[in-house]
Amino acid sequence: MVSARSSSHDVYVSSDVVVKIIDADRHSRLDREVTLAPHLPNGLTAPLLASGFYQLGTRYIRYACFARVPGAVPGMGMPGIDSATARQLTEEAIQRLNGMHGWIPTGQAEQTLRETPYHGGFVNQAALSTEIGTLAALDRDGIMPRHLLDGLIAIAERVPLHAQAGVPVHADCHWGNWLVSDRSVTALLDFEWARLGEPIDDWFFLVRFSGPHMENVLDVIARATTTSMETLRAQCEVREAAYLASDLRIALERSDASGRIAAERLHALEELIVGHYWWCR
Repeated sequence: MVSARSSSHDVYVSSDVVVKIIDADRHSRLDREVTLAPHLPNGLTAPLLASGFYQLGTRYIRYACFARVPGAVPGMGMPGIDSATARQLTEEAIQRLNGMHGWIPTGQAEQTLRETPYHGGFVNQAALSTEIGTLAALDRDGIMPRHLLDGLIAIAERVPLHAQAGVPVHADCHWGNWLVSDRSVTALLDFEWARLGEPIDDWFFLVRFSGPHMENVLDVIARATTTSMETLRAQCEVREAAYLASDLRIALERSDASGRIAAERLHALEELIVGHYWWCR
């Protein structure tokens, strides 16, 4: 087996299987994926073959073994992909996600989806306003320019009072979590953040991480969901504002990571607020 890149697990891949390993006390997201995997709609993701715990010396390891599905990851920004292929992959991704959104979970799967982990996404206006206020209070060193903070506040003032939590969503379906073979989608991976939410919680990830294909992806989603482009842009803007506020707050709380993470998120926030990322296209 060979190791594969992952920011949250040790991942090993062979011609037939993929194994994810993590210290059992690190986080519980793999538990979430293992619980959901047997119940997800058929053909949506890689089949779970085995899972469990293993004691390795003084370490307690959580593992999950999945069948390897043919295909490769398109990657963040869909590098090297032409416009026609980007549209086709988006259409197929929407079909897969529609299956997820139309799935009616029961039993343990339903309970797991209702036990929503902290995810940093949009929940309601009050929560977003509180997050921004906490971020401002934590910024004792003044790394957060006032115009960016004001921009976040302005977005929070015009968002819906509440997001719905009515359908199962993947909640992390950027183009680094899809497999594609022969210009066709073969699987959606990594259900560690799956929860109940709104379909836009997934559409956001398809659009935001499509790089130069943003307009094409927005157009495909608008047509497939009969949603106006203006509504999609506004809803995506809210999701990005929520994620950036959350990430920046966490970066300031964890001083060991604040430099790198804060710089990345501040750049994205500059694009969002000053560059009007979702509107100047």
